[in-house]
Amino acid sequence: MNDEEKIPFTSHLEELRKRLIICFIAVAVGFALAYSVKEWLFHLLTAPLIAVMEPGEKLIFTSLPEAFFAYMKVALLSGTILAIPVILYQFWMFIAPGLYSKERQHLAPIMVLSIFFFIGGALFGYYVVFPIGFQFFLSFATDTIRPLLTMREYLSFASMFLLVFGLIFELPLVLVFLVKLGIISIDFLTKNRKYAILVIFIIAAILTPPDVVSQTLMAIPMMALYEIGILGARIFVRKKPQEDIPEDAPEDTPEETS
Repeated sequence: MNDEEKIPFTSHLEELRKRLIICFIAVAVGFALAYSVKEWLFHLLTAPLIAVMEPGEKLIFTSLPEAFFAYMKVALLSGTILAIPVILYQFWMFIAPGLYSKERQHLAPIMVLSIFFFIGGALFGYYVVFPIGFQFFLSFATDTIRPLLTMREYLSFASMFLLVFGLIFELPLVLVFLVKLGIISIDFLTKNRKYAILVIFIIAAILTPPDVVSQTLMAIPMMALYEIGILGARIFVRKKPQEDIPEDAPEDTPEETS
């Protein structure tokens, strides 16, 4: 792109402002829709916990506005999730003009697949991790010790866990993307697998409560996702033919675009 063809910085700011306004509107619409069914959404979120609680036990709220704000947070989180396709589309429309065609070809499918991987991670946390984890935590209750779980505490715990599992399920996409860009190689990932496992357990220990069950429930999927990332890189990242690369040329040199 020549200097005279460059878009002024103020035009970029105006474009960014327009995209952000559309995103805020999408979140607001999603929030309104989610708030109309807030009780059902909260019941859906608490279903794994209710299933392992003793009959008659219920969640409580310890302050007058706690239930109201819990419903507001559930509606806001749900509305934001509903607006994610619009947000990603606006983000793409903002950055796409500044990308080369090859960069768009690499990034576009990554963005689309990231939605499905995030949803898959959240569903894994909801259907697999929640029942096992809640059963373990509630097993410490006795005849003289009963859990009193508040709406606020459960909402913070559950939303944090779902977000974390959604993000860690992006690991295969991140690895494939890094290999595609030439930042890391498949050989590097395979040779350093033992260090990756150590890092995975450290991350799991940081992101989960200080108990072995939660850490293991997060570390095992991450190790599987690491292997899936290596497999995906082998499938989708093609190596350049060795004869086409000059002997004195540096490896993974990006193509210059005029």
